[in-house]
Amino acid sequence: MKRVLILGCPGAGKSVFARSLRDLTGLPLYYLDQIWHKADGTNISREEFDARLSQLLSQDRWMIDGNYQRTLTSRLERCDTVFLLDYPLSLCLQGAASRIGIPREDMPWIEREFDPEFRQWIEEFPQTQLPQIYALLSQYGHGREIIIFHSREDSAAWLARHGSLSSTCLHSHRPSPAGGNPPRFHPSSGRPGGRWPAPRPPPGPPLHS
Repeated sequence: MKRVLILGCPGAGKSVFARSLRDLTGLPLYYLDQIWHKADGTNISREEFDARLSQLLSQDRWMIDGNYQRTLTSRLERCDTVFLLDYPLSLCLQGAASRIGIPREDMPWIEREFDPEFRQWIEEFPQTQLPQIYALLSQYGHGREIIIFHSREDSAAWLARHGSLSSTCLHSHRPSPAGGNPPRFHPSSGRPGGRWPAPRPPPGPPLHS
């Protein structure tokens, strides 16, 4: 495990999980939100973002937190491990709301309100973003280890199980050659599965406060 992607809906707790995994593995952690956004609320250009991402991907060891699906293919081609936090929509909305007004390591500013457009984007994530992520994992996941969690209890249990592993053992992981064996899917139980999972069924009508 040397090059890791952390994916999932905003509010799922990607950054919290990523920091715990950083502590476990010693991998340098990079947040795509910190690269894309500026402290004044604006963002850098796509060209600058792509250049900085390309420089990051050329390194031998890293962990990257963030979806940014326009560039997900290039990250999948370089990674050896993917964690997908596929959590219920209600949990993600609650998580996004709970961090309002709190300084965050993964963002260059403090959110002062739950922006309505951002909330809508989260509500639509299971229908518009998640199927695309699963499709890209299926297409580009060969030779990578894919680990999918469906609850925070699942991710916490995974971290607890692997906390006793030495850093040397984790860093010695080597993926199968790209185009070789199919993705090694591990469901939330941590046991290897024999087939690629279907995405979580779309939820009911969007939740509103």
